[in-house]
Amino acid sequence: MSSPAEKLADKLEITELLYRYAELIDAGDFDGVGTLLGRGAFMGVAGGPAIAKLFAHTTRRFPDHGNRTRTRHLVLNPIIELDGDRAEARSTFVVVQNTETVPLQPIVVGRYFDVFGRDEHGWYFTERTVDVEMVGDVSDHLNIAI
Repeated sequence: MSSPAEKLADKLEITELLYRYAELIDAGDFDGVGTLLGRGAFMGVAGGPAIAKLFAHTTRRFPDHGNRTRTRHLVLNPIIELDGDRAEARSTFVVVQNTETVPLQPIVVGRYFDVFGRDEHGWYFTERTVDVEMVGDVSDHLNIAI
């Protein structure tokens, strides 16, 4: 049985993974996203290179702004349930963006549903599912029509 301190440490490590994903997306580092999620699946796409390719195909980057997405992904209210070397988390996200053609505004709101595994190197994503609940002007965020 884990001590309260060990449970807290596990939850903090998992929370950092949630935040790391947001940081990588905003940076336009889709290879980094692929590495972060690479031991699992994102919306049914498995493997790091395939996940990185998915983001590169669907998400716009701005070369004149350091190849970043010009977004800020905010991950809120994470609830993490631990079960040995497995954990589940659910959290809310809000994506805001500001470009020359899109004023500063929220563009997407939804929920993340994540599953994690743990090995001798620590916690890692095994599955991420996204439930998009509200969509605003994503014309400068996505390369695809939704």
